Amino acid sequence: MPHTPAADVILGNEPGSFPHSVLAERHPAIIRQVREAFPYEPEQHRALDALLHGCTEGVVEPLPADAPDRHHWLAWGMEKYAGQSWFDVPWLWSESWFYRQFLEAVGWFGPGPWQGIDPFRPSKLAELHSPATDEELAALDDLAARTPAERDRALLHGSLWGNRADLGFRLSAEGADPADAAPGLIADDSERLWALLDAAPGAGTLALIADNAGRELVPDLLLVAHLLAHGRIGRAVLHVKPYPYYVSDATTADVVDALRRLRDAGGAAAGYGRELWTALADGRLRIGAHAFFCSPLPYAELPGDLRAELAAADLTVVKGDLNYRRLVGDRRWPPTTPFADVTAHFPGPVAALRTLKSDVITGLDPATEDALAAAEDQRWRTSGTHALIQVRE
Repeated sequence: MPHTPAADVILGNEPGSFPHSVLAERHPAIIRQVREAFPYEPEQHRALDALLHGCTEGVVEPLPADAPDRHHWLAWGMEKYAGQSWFDVPWLWSESWFYRQFLEAVGWFGPGPWQGIDPFRPSKLAELHSPATDEELAALDDLAARTPAERDRALLHGSLWGNRADLGFRLSAEGADPADAAPGLIADDSERLWALLDAAPGAGTLALIADNAGRELVPDLLLVAHLLAHGRIGRAVLHVKPYPYYVSDATTADVVDALRRLRDAGGAAAGYGRELWTALADGRLRIGAHAFFCSPLPYAELPGDLRAELAAADLTVVKGDLNYRRLVGDRRWPPTTPFADVTAHFPGPVAALRTLKSDVITGLDPATEDALAAAEDQRWRTSGTHALIQVRE
C-alpha cells in the first residue's frame, strides 16, 4: 500500500471482541437456526454436531480429498492453517471457512438428495416477501414525479442502506439538506461517484459486487435498472456468490427471486423488474459468479481473469460490509488511513457503499472520528447505524 504501513490482521482470539463473538456465538446460533429450519437426516445432524464442536473447541480440518473446490482452498491457505484453532487464524479466513464447512455438513456439494439445497433460503424469502418490502416497492410509484437529482439520490441511498433504506422516507424528505438524506452517513463521496459515471464514454460499464439477497438486493437492482433506463450506463455486470455464503449473500437464484418479486409487484416496481428482465435478455445486464467471491482473501489478491474484467469497467461499486473488509484489507487500520491508499491495488475506479457492521474503517477525517468516539465509544463501528460512500478514482 503506498505510504501506508500495514496494520495488524484481525484475528478472533480476543475474548470480548466483535470477531470473537462471531466465532463463539453467532456461528453456533446459525447452526441451531438452520437445523431447526430443515428436516435434515441423521447424516446432516452428525456433521453439524461435528462442525459445532470443531468451530468452537477444535482446529481447522482440511477438506476431504474429493471436495470439488479443494484445489481452490489449497491455494487459499487451507494447509497453512490446518491444525490451528479457528480463533487463531485471520478472522476473514475463519469466517469464510465456517460457511464452506457448513455447506459440506448439510450436503450442498453432494452427491445426494440435499445437493444444491440452499440452507439459508427460507430466511431470504421471508425477508423478500415481507410487508416492509411491499411498502418500499409501493413508494417507487412516487419516484417518477421527482427531479432527476432526487431520483438519483433516493436510489443510491436505498442501495447504500439496504434493509434500513426506508425508501418512503427518502422520497418524502422534500427540502432536506442532501447531507442529511441518509442519517448516519459519515463519509460521502457520492458526487465523485456520479461524476465517474457521467464521464464514461458512450455510457460505460458498471460492475456491481453485490452483498446480501432479499430486501437488500432489491434496491441494488433498482439502482442498476435506473442507471440503464436513463442512459447513465450502457452495460452492467452484477457479481454474486457462486454458492450460499454468509447466510444472506446473494446468489444467482436470489437474483431471479428478486426479479420475479419486482415483476409481480405491480406499479412502478414492475416496470423496474421488466427493465432488468429485458436487460438480461439483450446482454446489457450480465450476472457473474466467480469462485473468488467465496474465497477468504482480500481483493488485493484478485486472480488474473477477475482482475482483468474489473479493470475493464468504468466503475466498480463494492456493496456491503464483507466486501469492504476484503477491499481495504481486514486489518486494524487507524480510521483516518486514506481510503485511496488502501485501495490502490484495485484495478480500476472503485466505490464502496457500506453500512458499518464490523471494526474495519478507513478514510475518515479526524473530526468525524472524534465525534463518533465521543458519542458512542467504539460501538459506532459495528452497530449498523452508520454508513459511508467512498470513492477512489
